[in-house]
Amino acid sequence: MIELRAACRRFGIETAVHPLDFTVEAGKTTVLIGPSGCGKSTLLRLMIGLITPTSGDVRIDGTLVSPDTTQSLRRKMGYVIQEGGLFPHMTAGQNASLMARYLGWGDEKVQARLDTLAELTHLEPSLLNRFPAQLSGGQRQRVSLMRALFLDPSVLLMDEPLGALDPMIRAELQQDLSAIFESLQKTVVMVTHDMGEAAFFGHTLVLMRAGRIVQQGSAETLLAAPVDPFVTRFINAQRPPQILSREATT
Repeated sequence: MIELRAACRRFGIETAVHPLDFTVEAGKTTVLIGPSGCGKSTLLRLMIGLITPTSGDVRIDGTLVSPDTTQSLRRKMGYVIQEGGLFPHMTAGQNASLMARYLGWGDEKVQARLDTLAELTHLEPSLLNRFPAQLSGGQRQRVSLMRALFLDPSVLLMDEPLGALDPMIRAELQQDLSAIFESLQKTVVMVTHDMGEAAFFGHTLVLMRAGRIVQQGSAETLLAAPVDPFVTRFINAQRPPQILSREATT
């Protein structure tokens, strides 16, 4: 479980995230949504310890996220960013297994994990010998997901993981990711600005605006009982409401 208590982040005189209390339910998918600049990516970076709160605190399974604990906690968290963030001078397989090699895993154990994750992410094993520039955008994202899952973390954090992909590849990866989330039962926090994508993945949606949480709940709750006119405007600006139900996608 991820807990933020009175967590706030300022950059100079600008407040990216105002003090908030927020809990991510273990074993479920929580999606942070909202317009650009609303603080959702900052919130995700606070969770993984890339930045520290200006005030308040963040805890992972009760452990305070701090400079002293960040390194050990990150081994329990997988992190996927937009466009994959792969190292161009390393093959796909080397990128995926980077942390395992750093931790001293042997070749046999690394290869077994590569085989398992290639099957899970529907990546052709022969592609693991290619460099990122030789892969498509969808293939690079699958490798990035393999890297995030390599150490079998309990938490998976994803920052706009499908944002740069064309619609057909994005739809295919949405289906595959949904199946992976369902089979692994990990705690997932995903950032997106797309309401349809948020509803497709999320058990809980957290709609943000100007560094504050406006409303959280299921897609159906946000649609049927908006607490603020902004909620309705945000939903209606994107996709027809009838496609926003999780049940409609199963």
